[in-house]
Amino acid sequence: METEAKKQLKAALASSKIAQENAIALLTAEGEKIELADWITIKEYARRFELESTNVVSNWIKRGIVPANNIRDFPELNIRLIKAVAYKEKSAKETV
Repeated sequence: METEAKKQLKAALASSKIAQENAIALLTAEGEKIELADWITIKEYARRFELESTNVVSNWIKRGIVPANNIRDFPELNIRLIKAVAYKEKSAKETV
């Protein structure tokens, strides 16, 4: 007999799988196939490249430091992804 926790876990995994399939279908429907391993959220970008906050990345996007072709918006998923490459080197002042 399954416990309630196991049933909830199975339901969560099934829901996650459906969400993943829907996201893949959406990305494919846009007519362009991208390698998701190369793209991360703004929050993850700030963490990975040791920036003060996500505001730094957002400002770079607004100012054009991050090229438009390195940003992907998915309003249906309420997410913005950025290509995981360094856009600006840390200055000597920032590394001290």
